[in-house]
Amino acid sequence: MKHLEIIHQKIISASQLNLLTSKYHFKDKKIVFTNGCFDILHLGHIDYLSKAADLGHILIVGVNADASVGKLKPGRPIHNQLQRMVLIASLHFVDHVILFEEDTPINLINQIKPDVLVKGADYKIENIVGGPEVTANGGIVVTIPFLEGYGTSLTIEKINTAKK
Repeated sequence: MKHLEIIHQKIISASQLNLLTSKYHFKDKKIVFTNGCFDILHLGHIDYLSKAADLGHILIVGVNADASVGKLKPGRPIHNQLQRMVLIASLHFVDHVILFEEDTPINLINQIKPDVLVKGADYKIENIVGGPEVTANGGIVVTIPFLEGYGTSLTIEKINTAKK
């Protein structure tokens, strides 16, 4: 199989998600879920996602649809949802990528029932969407500190400064 085919197979639909998560739960695989915009992939994203992957056997990443990114971050996304999903799926430690259209990934979290829910340390655990649902199912919620000096907004700022 060609590498690009492998990457595209990691991008899954909601119906595929049900089948896959059922299989993983049956095999006692620890499922880790995280989500984000991942607009311009940078070292901070790689650090965050690799640390999330280290918390279990299977890493599923929810990617915000273009419309929800625009609500969260005016003037964005820079890259469209397909580009962002392919970039995330190209990381060897990411097992599956799924798009979500809603403002939050709560429906995905309820569907996946992850063993570990991960967000950046800029979130307080008690404010993380899906946290109560994950812990009620016996899972845990973990925050991962950001890698200092890296961020999509910083990257955009550097690009804009360089243009002047």
